[in-house]
Amino acid sequence: MALPIEDYGIIGDTHTVALVGRNGSIDWLCLPRFDSEACFAALLGDDSNGCWKIAPVGGGMATRRHYMGNTLVLVSEFDTIQGTARVIDTMPIREEHPWVIRVVEGVSGKVDMRMDLTIRFGYGSTIPWVHRSDGLLVAVAGPDTLALWTPVETRGIDRSTVAEFSISQGQRVPFTLSWSQSHQNPPRPIDAWYSIEDTRTCWEEWVSHCTFDGEWGEAVVRSLITLKALTYEPTGGIVAAATAALPETLGGMRNWDYRYCWLRDATLTLGALMRSGYHEEALAWRDWLLRAVAGDPSELQIMYGPAGERRLAEWDADWLPGYEGSRPVRIGNAASEQYQLDVYGEVLSTLCEAARVGDVPTPATWGLASTLMEFLESNWSRPDDGIWEVRGPQRHFTHSKVMAWAGVDKIIKMAEAFPPDAVTAPARNTGTRGMSRAIGKGDSRNGPGPLPIDRWRQLRSKIHKEVLVAGYNPKVGAFTQFYGSDALDASVLMIPMVGFLPATDERMISTIEAIERDLTEDGYVLRYRAEDAHDVDGLSGREGAFLACSFWMADCLALIGRESDARALFEKLLGLRNDLGLLSEEYDMVAKRLVGNFPQAFSHVSLVNAAYNLSGHSMDTSRSIPPSQLLRKVRQGSRRKKSSLHRRHSIS
Repeated sequence: MALPIEDYGIIGDTHTVALVGRNGSIDWLCLPRFDSEACFAALLGDDSNGCWKIAPVGGGMATRRHYMGNTLVLVSEFDTIQGTARVIDTMPIREEHPWVIRVVEGVSGKVDMRMDLTIRFGYGSTIPWVHRSDGLLVAVAGPDTLALWTPVETRGIDRSTVAEFSISQGQRVPFTLSWSQSHQNPPRPIDAWYSIEDTRTCWEEWVSHCTFDGEWGEAVVRSLITLKALTYEPTGGIVAAATAALPETLGGMRNWDYRYCWLRDATLTLGALMRSGYHEEALAWRDWLLRAVAGDPSELQIMYGPAGERRLAEWDADWLPGYEGSRPVRIGNAASEQYQLDVYGEVLSTLCEAARVGDVPTPATWGLASTLMEFLESNWSRPDDGIWEVRGPQRHFTHSKVMAWAGVDKIIKMAEAFPPDAVTAPARNTGTRGMSRAIGKGDSRNGPGPLPIDRWRQLRSKIHKEVLVAGYNPKVGAFTQFYGSDALDASVLMIPMVGFLPATDERMISTIEAIERDLTEDGYVLRYRAEDAHDVDGLSGREGAFLACSFWMADCLALIGRESDARALFEKLLGLRNDLGLLSEEYDMVAKRLVGNFPQAFSHVSLVNAAYNLSGHSMDTSRSIPPSQLLRKVRQGSRRKKSSLHRRHSIS
């Protein structure tokens, strides 16, 4: 059976991520991309579904583990009666082929070690043919090849590869595993120790650009590293998590595939990266978004594949028993076909946020914004599926309307600061090429023409008035989940953060207090009462506390002057991180465990933004005119030499 979620660490090469357990086993790895089929899927089953374990003979858990400084080089130390050995794991920043590098190092004494490699392509369903070729152990099935090199003698046992060896103080034994397409020859082995040192240097150089100078620096830096690890470097897309089908309730059915890029994460992610000095990553994420949404606005999806793929068909891997029996094991995500009004507001807000920090909108950007606004004008009043992707009936969700308002508000402010008729330079390469359908009536060089600002202002006012009347329930004393409802929903904590109402408005204060009183367990915030909302979300069972919402609560408490309570909650949330500083999607207050997909980008983005806010940095994301010094910094950053994490490297 797989380990508790908090017992996993990650390594990654900005194309995919592997989960490494405290027991020395890699239980999840999809190659060559985040959303590829897993070759190690023991996370959702057992060892027979694929894993790669290196540990002392007889097993056991690492006594200590840590990352080498601010990197993704993972060190796990095993104490035994014979002595101590460490396993160092990493994935080098990719050149052509993905690699997993594992080095066993003797610390003291002489420790008997064992390696078990069980390769199962196709999410644990396909046993490969294995043969030896030119010093490599080669496993082939369908389109995939994995090739193992090690100086240690290996043998086959029960359709797995096993090696037993001893490691003494000062000795190192390398293992390198590469992936290639099955019609190609596997790459030649690389120098394992050099790869570890080079990867360490690359990460440390990248982290050196971080500008965060407040409290909780360690937590912020580790979260930023995690966001970088979840970035698909070729396109700039950031996946929501590295895993699929990890349950929101142990043994339950709320099990989703999160290896895709959600538009709703865009504004918060952009802000976190920009605030931290990572302008290239932020604008690459923005550019991915612009490419992904190209097309008819009515066909806008809530999520896309790492390269902008639209077809994310959902199916069940019924041969897998699921994490701790949590079934079905869903691959793909049918929510990609839902209509969620808030994503239109998210996209528009992202365009404005990029402009606010110095990326002046191009004519093509204005064309996209105008086309999205046309759609919003005609469709904002429709019911939708909501931020939480419920599988029940569509409703007029309050958060959705608020985010539609936010999108309109941000674009009006962007138009006031950057009138399209003042943009005369040709559009630079911002990822908007090939967007003729999205641009609609506007030309990519000439822009959309005069903007109907007055009409947009009227729309903004209309949405605002409706939400105040229909979204607020005086009997409950709170903004509720949807119009006419008496159910609470933590998504309305975003109301003051997008500028819809000040947090000090009495309606907002009472909403915050109602959520704190009635939608929390042990101090942690639930998205909504899932056990009471089966007619809303179309699912059975309960779920844990949603960590992003809990960070939003800390933000809101600070905004209403309860600074000490905000900081206490934030510190409590930091305490949920595992020993490597990683968070999943949710926390189960009954089981006292992390649950949901892991590591979760939304949780780490919310951590970063809350750390900034509680450190005294402004939460305001609505300013339209960028400070001149920040504008210069962005332009200088775009010209600087790319960091090591963007370099191609070669080791022979």
